[in-house]
Amino acid sequence: MTSDSSTSGSTMGLAERSIRMSAARPPDNPDRDQFHEKSVTANPLLTDRILPTLIRLSVPNVFAMLATAAVAIAETAYVGTLGLPQLAGIALVFPMVMLQQMMSAGAMGGGISSAVSRALGAQDVERAEALARHAVIIGGVAGIVFMAAFLTYGPMIYYRLGGRGAPLEQASIYSSTVFLGAVFVWLMNTLASIVRGTGNMRIPSFVLLGVAALQVALGGILGLGFGPVPRYGIAGVAMAQVIAYGAGTALLGAHFLSGQSRIRLRVAGPVSLDVFRDILKVGAIACVSPVQSVLTVLAMTGFVASFGAEALAGYGIGARLEFLLVPITFAIGVSSLPMVGMAVGAGDARRARRVAWTTGCLAAAIIGAIGLIVTVNPGIWSTLFTANTGVLAVAEHYLRTAGPAYAFLGLGLALYFASMGSGAILGPVLAQTVRLVVISMGGWWLTRTGASINQFFLVVAASLAGYGLAAAIAVSRIRWTQA
Repeated sequence: MTSDSSTSGSTMGLAERSIRMSAARPPDNPDRDQFHEKSVTANPLLTDRILPTLIRLSVPNVFAMLATAAVAIAETAYVGTLGLPQLAGIALVFPMVMLQQMMSAGAMGGGISSAVSRALGAQDVERAEALARHAVIIGGVAGIVFMAAFLTYGPMIYYRLGGRGAPLEQASIYSSTVFLGAVFVWLMNTLASIVRGTGNMRIPSFVLLGVAALQVALGGILGLGFGPVPRYGIAGVAMAQVIAYGAGTALLGAHFLSGQSRIRLRVAGPVSLDVFRDILKVGAIACVSPVQSVLTVLAMTGFVASFGAEALAGYGIGARLEFLLVPITFAIGVSSLPMVGMAVGAGDARRARRVAWTTGCLAAAIIGAIGLIVTVNPGIWSTLFTANTGVLAVAEHYLRTAGPAYAFLGLGLALYFASMGSGAILGPVLAQTVRLVVISMGGWWLTRTGASINQFFLVVAASLAGYGLAAAIAVSRIRWTQA
């Protein structure tokens, strides 16, 4: 790994100077000009140009998230070769898997990064270390809760979603295996979020790249069989994730034990409700957003399930792309989080807001471009998973209809992540409520009128546009100085 002294313009170099050279917290009622003058010479995350800094921080995350997307593509391709029941079954479970990822890495993880970055922006390293310890407790408990919930109630949930017969059986097999590793998923994403809160994006990204590579390799070996290894089918694909995230947790734990982390992680120490509140006031509220996001997809899954297994599998392929756009937006949005958090901690709300809008525009441009590509050529995505003409027809209808609205998804999600850094997250969360209401009410009405499946997909596009616009309005009206 290249040292900080030889890469002063790198992401790690920015984070090093940010933490070690920041100006001291100003006294009560400081002269703003004097405080700003100190900050200018001390903290590059507070003073460097926003877009270049954001891009430098985003690049490692983008590679890691692309690797994560490759895992989902490979996993679906493996399952697609096993048969239609397996493909329909994983479509039922996938929203729950993504719920766990979005809550652990994006929502609660964002709350952790926000609290750590605000503490470091205010030059309170001791509090940042206390926050790290409390974050591990939250992650461990949440992982146990997820594991117990889905091992107990998973089959009932998938039945409620419309799963019947062979697809329900395959969904239950996949779910009971993949959620055995829920604790690993939560702990790995918790540790990664602590490191991101310090401004270091490289270490979590390297670990995620390794986890992705291991999961792709093991998914093929265990799922399809290789040499002396038997074909475990959909259970083998799920077990690959459990093993890979266990390895990722161990690697990040080793990073803290090595002493190279910018803050120490001490498992033993006092427990404080105030420190828990600092994380949960952002993380707990933010967790409502992925729940709503998954409820949105589940509601549409229920509507589509009435059209048959081919329609369900086709919609699952199309919706999976939307879920994979979340990690790509996460790569950009989470990079803005320490920039916003440190700016708020240092009392510079104006810069924090400029970072947020820059992040939103960048994400909208990138995700919107992907949407236009699949609108023009939906087969570039759908044919990766199946050759079934009926499934392909549904998937392509979905992508042509929803694709043009993906830019609004990128805008809304990026503003959601940036708002975490400010501590004012309620507005972007309520924007997600707008989307859920449009899907639920629109789908209910279409069900009563006997509409075609393509009309349901039009409701999806309208909900995406409503989400992005509502998030932009919410952020523009919230005064972050009062966060």
